[in-house]
Amino acid sequence: MDFLRKLFGKSSQKSRLGRANRRAMHVTPSRTQPVNMPIREEAPPTAQEAEAYAEQESAESSAPDASAPVAAPSPTVENPEAELEPEKIETEPRIEPPAAEETAAASQLPLPTRIPAPKPILTRQRQTLTYGIASDVGNMRNNNEDACFGMQWHSISVDDRPDFGLFVVADGMGGHLDGERASGVAVQTVAAEMLDSIYVPMLKDFKAASNPTILEALVKASEKANRAVIKRVPGGGTTLSAVAVVGNLAYLVHVGDSRAYLLHQDKIEQLTTDHTLVQRLIEMNELTLEEAEHYPQKNVLYRAIGQNEQLKMERMVRTLPAASMVLICTDGLWDVVEDETIQRIAAEAKSPQEACDRLVRLASDRGGADNISVIVFKVPRE
Repeated sequence: MDFLRKLFGKSSQKSRLGRANRRAMHVTPSRTQPVNMPIREEAPPTAQEAEAYAEQESAESSAPDASAPVAAPSPTVENPEAELEPEKIETEPRIEPPAAEETAAASQLPLPTRIPAPKPILTRQRQTLTYGIASDVGNMRNNNEDACFGMQWHSISVDDRPDFGLFVVADGMGGHLDGERASGVAVQTVAAEMLDSIYVPMLKDFKAASNPTILEALVKASEKANRAVIKRVPGGGTTLSAVAVVGNLAYLVHVGDSRAYLLHQDKIEQLTTDHTLVQRLIEMNELTLEEAEHYPQKNVLYRAIGQNEQLKMERMVRTLPAASMVLICTDGLWDVVEDETIQRIAAEAKSPQEACDRLVRLASDRGGADNISVIVFKVPRE
């Protein structure tokens, strides 16, 4: 901890870094985000759910037939390949230790019984997955260091194959042309690898046991992108947020401070964590939100594509509700447009493309100090 303070603490020399040097470490003006819990395979039940479990167990114990099926919570992580076996997800342990009083209180609470969630059923959609994509250089920069990729496949055949989509956003760093080259190489590599390892095999045989899982393929594609950036753009780097969609399941890998959101029923949920030093210090209780707002070098990334041979990606699998939307963007958007405004504009838009265009225009109107990129895709209704 002392090392972090000395390295990123109150150094007057580092705090006077110019804007160009700061951007080389991926510094764009950002606002402090609320503390995000690390992604887990399944979220703990709410108080209402725990009470429902207790009532259900009580009813079962007094009923003649105790084997009656129990209503399960909302679907959790699943893997559509290998006959819908659950996907194993590697997650980061939380660094922040729980407070002593919280631990004591938690130990006195009854533990709810785990009830297996139903497996999602992947069938051919009656409507197609739709998406929009937009990117703008902004008002303060001469080149666009962001890169985006989007594709969607909708099939109607005897196989009843679900929709497939791949969406990638990257925000380059390194100064001059290194940033845009790094993001371009990363996005192109991930897209090419996913098309070769997932898209083409799915066209031939969707349920082939020899095919890699979607999440495995995304991780391997990101690792290859990392090696490609190190080799082809020395000194450059980029964030990377990639989402692959198969039917009603979204597979996500992420590194850096671009973001992915889930929008559903007038709510917005941030799916990713910002891999910035200031966010890590907040999670370790070394900084308050007020201190983080004025912390020097608060936008320096501690994890990104092209910065280290060993790449550690944040990853998850999520069941998407019908008619929900997923939004992926660079910090040029979320840094100047509040989450609630993002949700409202996306919900009001007549199409995902209109949502992208309106959001980019709003970020530009609010200063456009950085490049602005956004992808929105919408899941069809049931």
